[in-house]
Amino acid sequence: MKRWRSQNVMIAIPGASIKKLLMLIILGCMMMFMLVGALTSLRPEYRPSSSSLNDMAAHFPEETFVRLFALENRYFAHLLPKERQQTNYSSLLFRLATSISPDDPRSLLGSELPGFALYDSKILVAGEGTDYTNVPYESAPPLEVMLAERQASVEELEQAEQAQDEKPLPPPARTTGGRKVVYIYHTHTRESYLPALKGVTDPDLAFHRNVNVTKVGEKLAEELEKRGIGAQVNKADIESELLKQGMKYSQAYDMSRQEVVAAMKQNRDLQYFIDIHRDARRRKYTTVTINGVDYARVAFIIGGENAKYEKNLQMATELHRLLQKKYPGLSRGIIEKKGAGTNGKFNQDLSENAILIEMGGVDNTFAELFRSASALADVFSDYYWQAEKVEAPTPAEKK
Repeated sequence: MKRWRSQNVMIAIPGASIKKLLMLIILGCMMMFMLVGALTSLRPEYRPSSSSLNDMAAHFPEETFVRLFALENRYFAHLLPKERQQTNYSSLLFRLATSISPDDPRSLLGSELPGFALYDSKILVAGEGTDYTNVPYESAPPLEVMLAERQASVEELEQAEQAQDEKPLPPPARTTGGRKVVYIYHTHTRESYLPALKGVTDPDLAFHRNVNVTKVGEKLAEELEKRGIGAQVNKADIESELLKQGMKYSQAYDMSRQEVVAAMKQNRDLQYFIDIHRDARRRKYTTVTINGVDYARVAFIIGGENAKYEKNLQMATELHRLLQKKYPGLSRGIIEKKGAGTNGKFNQDLSENAILIEMGGVDNTFAELFRSASALADVFSDYYWQAEKVEAPTPAEKK
């Protein structure tokens, strides 16, 4: 028994308790070293990694992390609605144990029903009428479709181009001085539209070697040029390259990535990178009437697994806002895609100004698509010149 006397207070601590405490500390240290040794001796594929920790953290609701910050700074607690300021620990434990969210039935159905993982997308900004039943998706073409030579209606394409040419724009007040600052490419180059394919009614067969989504990219570049913004269009047939190299359709982004990287090295003026696609949804979801004229709706896709996610989202959000202001209903919103069954990056990790845009769906005509390309170029030019104004050096900096 050890005794300590402080003023008139005597404290007695049994020697056995001190021994037990020391033993517990020693045993704790030994167990910790044994655990660390066991983890480091495992084969790399079995060791815990940052990705596994990230997957585990993904099951936590966003407000859980806000509450953790609130433990140190009560200010963060005011960011949450009153009804969500209390932690539901039973729901949290259930999510950790089962990977199922009681508030989201997709977490159960997505792992049980074939193809239901399609709806794992997250709506970041919802456009008019956009919900989880009609988020954009793309279907891979059968191999025989990629190899087949299909007949297309060139007349429909020519009529759409003539209709656009009838509406000339005045010369732009500002230009990029011949510099190509926007890079437009197409990872799924052969995605096409049923109205332009003779005798084809099956949306799964809406693919063509020449008359396809690349025409929309070319029109977008043309409309940007009319507004003084230099644009470069990549015309590489990604599907053809995949076939030549024996690669899968799911590897298309690996192939288009090579094109983007090469373009960035060849032209240092490139600032914006736009990947144009076609949605597989039907007409009622991909068409809007504005002032009595039909347009093909657009949707912005952001890869949720790229390091420049926040900047990409910021750009897409501003373009969505401008479209809503000038062309109400044209934008279907901003969708985040990540996880199993999708690329998750879409080459957007290469630049802070990279986006993927779904232009219309399988039932849209080129006339509708070209109107939307013109509208998109219109709001993009507003965004671009405003960004140039903000980033321009001040007179003091010029000196």
